[in-house]
Amino acid sequence: MDMKFRSLSKIIDQIQKGERGRLLVLTGARQTGKTTLAKRMFPDYPLLSMEDPHVRVEFEKLSSRDWATRYPRAVIDEIQKLPSLFEVIKACYDTYPETRYLLLGSSQILLLKKVKESLAGRVTIQELFPLTLPEILSRSWEDEAASGKIVRIARAEDKAEILSGMQEELSTNENFSKSVVAWQKYLRIGGMPALYNPSFSEEDLRGWMEDYLLTYLQRDLSDLAQMDRLEPFVKSQKALALKSSQTVNFSDLARLSDISPPTARRFLQYMELSYQILQLPAYFQNEEKRLSKMPKIHFIDPGIRRGILKKTGEVEGNEFESAVVSEIYKQLKMSRVPCSLYHLRTADQREVDLLIEMEHGIIAVECKMTNRVSKGDFRHLAGLSRILTKPILAGLVVAEEPRVQIWDREIPLISLPAPYLLS
Repeated sequence: MDMKFRSLSKIIDQIQKGERGRLLVLTGARQTGKTTLAKRMFPDYPLLSMEDPHVRVEFEKLSSRDWATRYPRAVIDEIQKLPSLFEVIKACYDTYPETRYLLLGSSQILLLKKVKESLAGRVTIQELFPLTLPEILSRSWEDEAASGKIVRIARAEDKAEILSGMQEELSTNENFSKSVVAWQKYLRIGGMPALYNPSFSEEDLRGWMEDYLLTYLQRDLSDLAQMDRLEPFVKSQKALALKSSQTVNFSDLARLSDISPPTARRFLQYMELSYQILQLPAYFQNEEKRLSKMPKIHFIDPGIRRGILKKTGEVEGNEFESAVVSEIYKQLKMSRVPCSLYHLRTADQREVDLLIEMEHGIIAVECKMTNRVSKGDFRHLAGLSRILTKPILAGLVVAEEPRVQIWDREIPLISLPAPYLLS
C-alpha cells in the first residue's frame, strides 16, 4: 500500500540539508507513521531498533568511536529504551562532524526528558500527528497535500485577505464533495495511517483499534506511569473520552475513576504526553474578567476516542467539536503558524469553542453540528472585543451546512462547512 503524503516531510527535507539536520528527533503517538516516514526520507540510513532487549545489550557495548565507524548515519528507533545511548550520540555529535542521526520515539516524556538532559542545543525536534484532512485526501506520497483553508485564514494579514477566495457556491465543487466523504470517514475512524489501507474490512478496522489501545496501555503507558495496575487508568481514560470537548475538574475525574485528584491530574498529563489528548487552556486576561481557568479536553484523534468507548453509532456534537478543534490544532502546528489556542468561558456563561491568538489579532471559532446556520449561532462572538486584549480578525461558525455564508464583511463573520475549512 502506498502511503499518504505527509506534510512534515517538507519541513524535515529542509532541515536535513543543513547543520540542524545532523541530529533530528521525530516523536509522536504510536503508529502515526514515524518509522515509515523515516524509511522513506532516509533510505540510505540503517534502521536500528532498541525495542528488543537482546539487541540493546549489543548496542550498549559500543563506544562513540564504534558508532562513528560502524554507523556514521542511522535511524535509531525507540532510543528511550536505551538511555545510555543518548550520551554516546552526544559524544558522536561533538567529536565526529560527519555523523548524522534521526532518533524516533513514541514515549514523549521519556524521550524528551533524555533529549533535554543530554542533547540540549544540538537537536531539532519534530512531531508527527495522525493524518490531517488534506493528507487523507492525498492519493500517494508524491501527491503533495495543500494546506487547509484554516491555515490561509490564520496567515492572512487583513480582513480582505480572509474573505478572498471564499467560494459561497459548493454544490458543483467536486473537490468539496471529496472532502465531505473524507471528513465523514475521518469522524468515524480517525486519522491513523494504517486504517486507510483500502483492503481493510470493518472487522479489520475494529481489530486494529483494539490492538492499538491494548498496546498503548501495555507499552507506552507502562513506560510513562510505571504502574502495577492499569485498571484505574482504563477508568480514567474512559471518563476522559466521555468528557471530550468539556472542561475538566480533577475532582470529578477522580470520582468517576475511583482515584485521588492528584492521581487524576497525573493521568491527564500522561494522556497529553502520549499524544492522546489536547488540553485547551482557558483564555485569561485578568481576575476582574473572571474567566474560567479550567482546560477543555479534546481527543486528538476521533477514532481513538470512539475505540476507547467502543462506539459505532452516529457522531454527536461533542465529537464534532473535538474533531474540528484538534484538526485545526494539527494543521496550524504542522504549518508552523505562530499562534496560541484557547477556549473562552466567562462568568456570565458566554462560551467560545476556540480562540486562535496571533500577534496581530484573534480568530474566534464556534462549532455547531447543524445543517442550518442562523444569525443566533454567532451570538457568543458578538462584543468579544470588550473581553479580549487583541482585535477580532474573524468569527467563524463551523457547521455541517454545505454552503459558505458571509454574514458580516466588516468583522468578518462567516459560516462554513468543516470539510471546506479544513481541506
